[in-house]
Amino acid sequence: MSRPVLGRGLAVAIGIAVLIGVAAILYVIFGAIFKPADSGNLQLIAQAAAKADTRAVPQDDKDKLNKLEIPPVGTVYPTTLFVDGDGQPLHMTAFKGHPVVLNLWATWCAPCVREMPTLAKLQSDYAAQGLTVAAVSMDNAAATDAAKAFIASHAPLKFYQDSKYGFLSDLKPHLQGFPTTVLFDKNGVERAVLSGDADWSSPEAKAVIDKLIAM
Repeated sequence: MSRPVLGRGLAVAIGIAVLIGVAAILYVIFGAIFKPADSGNLQLIAQAAAKADTRAVPQDDKDKLNKLEIPPVGTVYPTTLFVDGDGQPLHMTAFKGHPVVLNLWATWCAPCVREMPTLAKLQSDYAAQGLTVAAVSMDNAAATDAAKAFIASHAPLKFYQDSKYGFLSDLKPHLQGFPTTVLFDKNGVERAVLSGDADWSSPEAKAVIDKLIAM
């Protein structure tokens, strides 16, 4: 007995349904990787940074600042070893004494690529104030040359890479996707985390950085 043949209309309908299902799965996967920019997040960081500004706080009340929940509380530099443009191993302590904007990115991450010019401008605008913008590529070793070329086109940023993905496990809480930007004060204390891209040349972002530098 021969198999029944599906009508053309039914076959097309099934094909469309399958495509919709695949698209939905891809949407969930990529939604977890690429978080959109959220200016509200920057405003929340600015508020948290303002609370941590000790300049206007009486001496007797300064101990209370240790209880502020600027996630993760009390966290300092991660122990990750990464490399510089010459392939030399580096640790975050190399930046101690300077406020640091640690940006974890990859060449395949569209939001990372989109925000990089604003990070370059941030570094340029705040270099005289001692700010370090450390844009660390999370590309694998095979993509090192492409990542180097990309950063070279965004002076004055320097090239750094974590091809062994140490930051993925060493940062607390763990990364939620790329890009992720972590702010450290000049003493190496983590002050705030932003998951997703942002315009780091915006007034809101600069307000955050001004607070970070003042800490």
